[in-house]
Amino acid sequence: MSVRSFWASLSALAIGAAAVLGLAQPASAAGGDYVALGDSYSSGVGAGSYTSESGNCQRSTKAYPYLWAAANSPSSFTFVACSGATTAGVAGGQLGALKSSTTLISLTAGGNDVGFADVMQTCVLQSEATCVSRVGTAVAQMQNTLPGNLDSLYSSIRSRSPQARVVVLGYPRFYQLSGSCIAGLTENERSAINNASGVLNGVLAKRAADHGFAFSGVVDEFTGHELCSGDAWLHSVTVPITNSYHPKAIGQSNGYLPAFRSSV
Repeated sequence: MSVRSFWASLSALAIGAAAVLGLAQPASAAGGDYVALGDSYSSGVGAGSYTSESGNCQRSTKAYPYLWAAANSPSSFTFVACSGATTAGVAGGQLGALKSSTTLISLTAGGNDVGFADVMQTCVLQSEATCVSRVGTAVAQMQNTLPGNLDSLYSSIRSRSPQARVVVLGYPRFYQLSGSCIAGLTENERSAINNASGVLNGVLAKRAADHGFAFSGVVDEFTGHELCSGDAWLHSVTVPITNSYHPKAIGQSNGYLPAFRSSV
């Protein structure tokens, strides 16, 4: 696999925003029909224990959707999140799992739309100036094109499952600044990536609120557990390389699961 092919498969990195409550949600979503949509942060890339049927989507039994379903025993659980999914990929390849009777939906999507994997490739392999410039391009995409992509996806979700509680989850802060890392990216690069991630989650939160969906950020859960913290719940560059920059199993169980549970 080429370096570019690998990085193109990585999920977005982000810091979160405050939770926004959805509107007109069913009173008992936990006991109904649950569908887990999204990208690699929902499928559980980096957590291990992937189901054989999921193939390259890498759906993990240690991912937050699987953990939540195991603990809450919904009437049905359909897990279709897939590594590398964009908003268009979710719309085109995952929404068939939704029904009018679906009562609970979880979702992470948006980072792949703005090329955040390519941002990380650029920042790891090229100069600081090139990295910061590439981050700026991603921010422009977040502000200009991503909102429309999210609107299209969210409208399709609501059309298929009009009574469902939809929980859009954010992405964790990637780096602890002035942390324990002594090599790798510069502080300017880390700061630029964190700032861009904040913009990304802000867009997700706003679009979710406008569609009556709940938004649950994961920044609080991951604070103190970013890269360079000394107790990271995220993989740095690692083997297998596909795990890089994704939550470890503890990041799913102690980060994403509580954030999702708090909004259900």
